[in-house]
Amino acid sequence: MMEEKFAFPELETERLYIRVLQESDSTAVFRHFADEEVTRYMDIPPCKELAEASEIIRFHTEDPGCRWGIFDKATGQLAGTLGYHCWVTGEQSRAEIGYDLSSGWWGRGLMTEAISPVIRFGFGDMGLELIEATADPANERSARLLERLGFQHKEELVDGLVYYFLPKPEAGE
Repeated sequence: MMEEKFAFPELETERLYIRVLQESDSTAVFRHFADEEVTRYMDIPPCKELAEASEIIRFHTEDPGCRWGIFDKATGQLAGTLGYHCWVTGEQSRAEIGYDLSSGWWGRGLMTEAISPVIRFGFGDMGLELIEATADPANERSARLLERLGFQHKEELVDGLVYYFLPKPEAGE
């Protein structure tokens, strides 16, 4: 575990601003996680109250990992979230990446655009040797995303989920 809180930066892509979620994002986070399509394959139910969104933000603020909001540059709207959790430091440093996108933003390539710099940041600044991910076997969109990004997967389910992993590229790759 981390001794002190790691400073996670703001990231930017052609269409997106990616920054750590803050309490002031509660209303947008509530709208996002109130959508049953967003939480369908997650281990949380859809949000019913604003306080639940605040708790999600607080949970990730206190975790040694990070949860970024994915904001559309053109509109400023929250399109989704992504981040690292279960961060283990040391010789075999690894973390699990998680992500979600509001259903109104599906099919535009936004998650691929958002997750790519987050993976580079993980292997670079965070010093990760391995990035892990899990997906519900029925979540075909998530499986395609991870495979497109180069993640490999175990053939056997782990706790009912498909376990994916992406080792740090060798220098020069």
